[in-house]
Amino acid sequence: MYIVIAGAGVVGRNLTRRLTENHDVVVIDLDREMCERVYSQYGAVSICGNATNINVLKEAGIKRCDIAVGVMRNDADNLAFALLAKNYNAKQIMVRMRDPEYKSAYKLAGATSIAGVMDLLVEEFVLDIEQPDIRKVYSLSGGKAEISVLTIPKGSWCDGRSISEIVKAKGFPEHILISGIFDQQEDRLIIPHGNTKVKELSQLFLVGTSENITQAAKVLLK
Repeated sequence: MYIVIAGAGVVGRNLTRRLTENHDVVVIDLDREMCERVYSQYGAVSICGNATNINVLKEAGIKRCDIAVGVMRNDADNLAFALLAKNYNAKQIMVRMRDPEYKSAYKLAGATSIAGVMDLLVEEFVLDIEQPDIRKVYSLSGGKAEISVLTIPKGSWCDGRSISEIVKAKGFPEHILISGIFDQQEDRLIIPHGNTKVKELSQLFLVGTSENITQAAKVLLK
């Protein structure tokens, strides 16, 4: 995917570090030193300029952008960036929100993901970018645990396998819990045990950290 990140602060740099391995990333920042740091450390294309300026966004390739991420210091700047990204038909628009008063404005501007908690920001955005099939339901204890729902696709290798078989699969993280299964065919919630079988199109409730949920999803959806 082609991703434009507005802001090379702590969050912007961490996102760049996590995403450059699998995606084309362009970072925009007013600070030339930060831009040079992003390029030297992560090899990502960096542009020194204002991410609310149309010409700068065109230089960054906003016209072919799949995902636009606004993590600048000010909500007003992130809001303007979101509006411009929407104008150029970015498929997903993610923003950092500092002041909750901006939430409705961000939604009107086309933001598809709004994160307001610094500790969760990077993991939340990476989850939304790399595992869009996961729907986060709730965050517990400041992000120490999250509850997410993942739908098992049709034809999945998980179909007909027991929970105990699934959690023993190669790469499945140890510290994660499958706490519930919603069987859409029978329209009922199942509290699973080790021998409970999973069906295709069932929804699994996963409890764990964002990182472990992302890893579990890679195994479940492969």
